[in-house]
Amino acid sequence: MTDAVIAVDPGRDKCGIAVVGRSSGVQWKSVVPAGRMGEVVAGLAAQYAIETVVLGDRTGSRAAMAALAALRPGGRALTVKLADEHRSTDEARARYWRDHPPRGLARLVPVTLRVPPVPVDDYVAVIIAERYFRQ
Repeated sequence: MTDAVIAVDPGRDKCGIAVVGRSSGVQWKSVVPAGRMGEVVAGLAAQYAIETVVLGDRTGSRAAMAALAALRPGGRALTVKLADEHRSTDEARARYWRDHPPRGLARLVPVTLRVPPVPVDDYVAVIIAERYFRQ
């Protein structure tokens, strides 16, 4: 198993993408339009010399798998592994609030009722990578 992977939370409109190292942790993460997923993954694979992509197995995974299979960064095919995404969005929301604690009266709202003001697909990608490393 490699030390770093590119993790993708695929979606119809947007994708969360993260570069995560087993020992180094999160090196890069972002939410990108679904149409740019292949371009961003190819760039990251070249920049970080990564050959393994871990793809979430839910919404948009078939289309993402096809797009990733067509990529040849540096002339080499990427190895694509599927990972379980079950309840990862809930976990990502909790992690978002841990990283960005609410202020003022918003602190009184229970975590389960808070909705982050930004998409958390990048946090989901990080969680997908962490689940892959735990396998």
